[in-house]
Amino acid sequence: MIKLGITGSIGMGKSTVAAMFADEGVPVFDADAVVHQVQGPGGALLPAIESAFPGTTGIAGVDRAKLGAAVFHDDAAMKRLEAIVHPVVAAARTRFLADHGDRPLVVFDVPLLFETGGDAHVDRIAVVSAAPAVQRARVLERPAQHVEKFEAILARQLPDTDKRARADFVIPTDVPIEQTRAAVRAVIACLLAQTGE
Repeated sequence: MIKLGITGSIGMGKSTVAAMFADEGVPVFDADAVVHQVQGPGGALLPAIESAFPGTTGIAGVDRAKLGAAVFHDDAAMKRLEAIVHPVVAAARTRFLADHGDRPLVVFDVPLLFETGGDAHVDRIAVVSAAPAVQRARVLERPAQHVEKFEAILARQLPDTDKRARADFVIPTDVPIEQTRAAVRAVIACLLAQTGE
């Protein structure tokens, strides 16, 4: 089995690319989806998050704006949050691998793959990338997004140029969508050839 990590900075189109891998029949582990589940209504991590960051949760789960305000500019607070969340994501990852152990290729969709050391747990890495102006425009079109928040998130992420330099594959998303899809198919074909599939 080849474990492919997909990563990319905010607004680069990583979710779209991960969906393309899934469309091609490749099992995809979505770390963000796990986090949303355990932080959503009735989520398993709500008591621990509320205890560490009072007032950031409610009946609808984590209030992402309040939690973001509590951790974005505070490295110690971010580390406390990561210590709560990362073990749960790791356990879900282990279950995913057990469920798909017979597959030649699986994908791990991890936004902070390099930043959290997740690159040590995959065999190959694909970075999803777009021009900075395209990235900025996409992010600022999102609801409740503003320049300061975008810049704070970027400051916590490895720069795109560094990610691309460390990648085995770069998948562009500032091109026509069929070009992006062709790049995904080329990555799959390359990796399956290495497994003999």
